[in-house]
Amino acid sequence: MYNIATIKDTIRIPPKLFSKNLEKSVQKALMENYEGKLDKDLGVVISVFNPREISDGRIIPGDGAAFHDIVFDALIFRPELHEVIRGEISDITEFGAFIKFGPIDGLVHVSQVTDDFVSYNEKAKMLVGKESKRSLKVGDEVLARVIALSLKNTIGESKINLTMRQPGLGKEEWAKKKK
Repeated sequence: MYNIATIKDTIRIPPKLFSKNLEKSVQKALMENYEGKLDKDLGVVISVFNPREISDGRIIPGDGAAFHDIVFDALIFRPELHEVIRGEISDITEFGAFIKFGPIDGLVHVSQVTDDFVSYNEKAKMLVGKESKRSLKVGDEVLARVIALSLKNTIGESKINLTMRQPGLGKEEWAKKKK
């Protein structure tokens, strides 16, 4: 789920940014420090904007940078347990399908693709249901539900488990065939 968060922090402005005006320097430092990073409490920071309440800078002996207390807004993406997401299949393996949604990937284990037995076709890089013939391949757009969530220090360390076994989930054509 996407949200906007207001954050108060102390930001380090390196000497290389001293030649720019303070607002531009703060924005650049915020972008470098926050964008694309994962915060376990907030989620993935997509974008930072609206820096305000910029304090006078402090210099710490031994460090040539200036430190400013600041308040700013950030666009955050944080998946929530039981949330239904729309994403694109980014990779298929013998143990499941990876779905890219927002700035992060989740895994649908083969046991969570359909109620049918699913086999992996290595040559075609597809997952195929034995009786239903439902298939998944890279590039397919799907709906899935978040069933387990473990956000760690980085996006790569985080684990998001998804299911498509519930009615209305999976590829759009799957829901149409059930009617």
